Amino acid sequence: MFPADPAARRSVLSGFGRSTRSAATLVEVDERELPAAIKSLPARGGIMRGLGRSYGDPAQNGGGHVLRLRSGPDAMVLDPAAGTLTASAGVSIDDVLRHVVPRGWFVPVTPGTRFVTVGGAIASDIHGKNHHRDGSFGNHVRRLRLMQADTTVVEVGPDRDAELFWATVGGMGLTGVILDATFDLLPIETSRIAVDVYRCDHLDDVMSEMVASEHDVRYSVAWIDLLARGPRLGRGVLTNGGHATIEQLGPDAAADPLAYDADQVVTVPPLVPPMGVINRLSVSAFNEAWFRKAPRRRVGDVQRIPTYFHPLDLVGDWNRVYGRDGFVQYQFVVPNDAVEVLRTIIERLAAARLPIFMTVLKRFGPGNPAPLSFPLAGWQLAVDIGVRHRSVAPLLRGFDDLVLGAGGRHYLAKDATLTAEQFRRGYPRLDEWRAVRDRVDPAGVWASDQSRRLGLTG
Repeated sequence: MFPADPAARRSVLSGFGRSTRSAATLVEVDERELPAAIKSLPARGGIMRGLGRSYGDPAQNGGGHVLRLRSGPDAMVLDPAAGTLTASAGVSIDDVLRHVVPRGWFVPVTPGTRFVTVGGAIASDIHGKNHHRDGSFGNHVRRLRLMQADTTVVEVGPDRDAELFWATVGGMGLTGVILDATFDLLPIETSRIAVDVYRCDHLDDVMSEMVASEHDVRYSVAWIDLLARGPRLGRGVLTNGGHATIEQLGPDAAADPLAYDADQVVTVPPLVPPMGVINRLSVSAFNEAWFRKAPRRRVGDVQRIPTYFHPLDLVGDWNRVYGRDGFVQYQFVVPNDAVEVLRTIIERLAAARLPIFMTVLKRFGPGNPAPLSFPLAGWQLAVDIGVRHRSVAPLLRGFDDLVLGAGGRHYLAKDATLTAEQFRRGYPRLDEWRAVRDRVDPAGVWASDQSRRLGLTG
């Protein structure tokens, strides 16, 4: 865009983890303005950015342009007969839920935050608590419109240029600009979740309960205490869930069974101490309280959708609690037969005594045909770690060797530390993806800080 364009401004951008920063020209555009913005991209190219919830650097482009797509007036069209929603790429999961839940529908997959755009959900191929049963978001997309590097618009899907479709799913925005998409919805009777809670005293208990129950539940996730050691190693709380029926609601909720609201309760103030407020003392107290407040076993606890799926969204700007240097989320998956690798990593984290309160353990089912999609059948662990701790970098490098040696991989939407060689080891179909990317973007118009770091683009 031209420098005088008020929609373009020089900005220092970071991921949600606030640990990576670079300066780029941020350009706000709608679909009509997008071709001109693409033709005006500098030598460093451009990348799309949604709501900035990728934790690392995939939505940054130092020295180039970063584009943000505004939604039009017809941003969402619900088709109840088909059970689908067509939504602009700039629409958020939050927007979608507010639109469809009161009408008796739910998204097929949601991550741990609702502040993710539809375009970002596809580009990252987001997964949720139901991957073991329903797969990732790309599994439920019927079609999408894509503006390519030459500004032509194509419609692709699993049955229409499937190679380009699956290269776009999980492709981190490097095959073109997703304009809109049509995806399946899940019919629901109520806006509540029926949750079964299990407090488990050891990692073995958590994992055995997850395996035993996963065939009977749609949603499953466990929190792990990474400060617990010895006989309490990996103790945690497993929460399995399913969409509640009207019969499971109390009288007040049953009066308006599809009522939905998702307001933030509190916002972290901008003036957080430079070192943050996350330390071993505060996390130890939190972990103990969180573990003890969970019942040994409780079945059918009825919760609101935000409480079960998006608890951290109830606190605005919660990423500030890690202080000035920010944090990384280390998220990986290893195959089912690599349980000892998972256990070793948990043991080393516990021994390191790092103040970690946000830990998510999930089970994945089989992956989809997308070459760069993250999930594969096995165990997934996600851990938030403040980067100010000197032991973090060497610790994570050791974990990388374990994960990759076991045939696992890391999630690109959260990654901030991988090397190009490590990325290739984790994603053996990289050349297949590159062949499609070269077909639709031979000049390398689309590029990001992450794509250069990982050798995806120059």
